[in-house]
Amino acid sequence: MDVNKHINYAVELVMDYGPTLLLAIVTLIIGLWLIKLLTRGVFKMMERKEIDPSLKTFLKSLLSIVLKIILIITVIGMAGVEIAAFIAIFASIGIGIGMALSGTLQNVAGGIFILFMKPYKVGDFIKIQSEMGTVNAIQVFHTILKTVDNKTIVVPNAQVINGILTNYSAEEKRRVDFLFGIGYNDDIDQAKGIIMGLIKSDNRIINDPAEPFIAVNELGASSVDLVVRVWVNASDYWDVYFEMVENVKKSFDAQGISIPFPQQDVHMYQHQISD
Repeated sequence: MDVNKHINYAVELVMDYGPTLLLAIVTLIIGLWLIKLLTRGVFKMMERKEIDPSLKTFLKSLLSIVLKIILIITVIGMAGVEIAAFIAIFASIGIGIGMALSGTLQNVAGGIFILFMKPYKVGDFIKIQSEMGTVNAIQVFHTILKTVDNKTIVVPNAQVINGILTNYSAEEKRRVDFLFGIGYNDDIDQAKGIIMGLIKSDNRIINDPAEPFIAVNELGASSVDLVVRVWVNASDYWDVYFEMVENVKKSFDAQGISIPFPQQDVHMYQHQISD
């Protein structure tokens, strides 16, 4: 009889609350689907309005989080839980949650800081502490970077406001620095002339904000070091750097200018041991 009693009680619970729970589950599934469609539609609308890409990804992420919180509260209410009681319980543990998620809240604050202060934007090439890459997205909690070898790096926004940030794309022009070593027996003026000829033949090198600069930087242990500084558009930085290094090596070889490398002379002495 006790078994039948429990079975009957379970059947009553299913009959009373089953339809409500089922409706809540269906609402949750449909709600998540609609949120996905809505955020995608809002993102496309912002693209048509040509809104700042940094703002687009941030608002999409924020909208998704807010709508999901509203959906969860709605579903809980449909399941029979008093919303007022739920909010009271949520408020009572809010301080504890805030302490536990202090790092997360710092990330949100960092996201807001990035959005309004704009230390970088989507498409910029940046370095956050030891991580370097192109900004792919700025979200509520994280900044997504794509490295030059196509790796994805997720950087918490809190590290941006608490760490050292280098933005290589902030300025339209950048200075490229080179250091070339020549032998002590080589002609310094000839080496300077070769380098200057290569500089003048490259139309990507510009004279603003300063003209190309070549000077003896140091008399090293095995070489005379020449420092070379030129200005280029930021987009040409690496192309100019790699091509100039290669062209200087080829030109030095062709015109008899040596590029020393560290070496040591080993002297061997033979001693005769008398009987």
